[in-house]
Amino acid sequence: MHKITLPLESPQHLTQAVLQVITLLGMYQAELARILGLQCADIGAMASAQKVIDINSEAGERAVLLVKFFNLLYDRCLGDEVKMCHWLRRYDKDLSASPFYLIVDEHKLENIITFLEET
Repeated sequence: MHKITLPLESPQHLTQAVLQVITLLGMYQAELARILGLQCADIGAMASAQKVIDINSEAGERAVLLVKFFNLLYDRCLGDEVKMCHWLRRYDKDLSASPFYLIVDEHKLENIITFLEET
């Protein structure tokens, strides 16, 4: 596993990066759709290279944040894939929930980024 180092200025690179994040963290396309505020069909089209993320949209902003989150988590866990997946899914007493739940269901990606930056 490695950090995402692609420049995120192009829609193609950003799309590739978020698809890589969900693959590395064992997430489903439907979960990515919820995070980005898109439809599942949109993510399927991205996965088959028929569509890209509009960088200037809310989904584009959230995609950049998702890549930032991944890289912060990578640093926190020293690139250990098992530790990264475990941290994402386990209950965290400081967050009062699992980070995965907060990101996917509560739309708290920015809060999790702040938590990782401050702890």
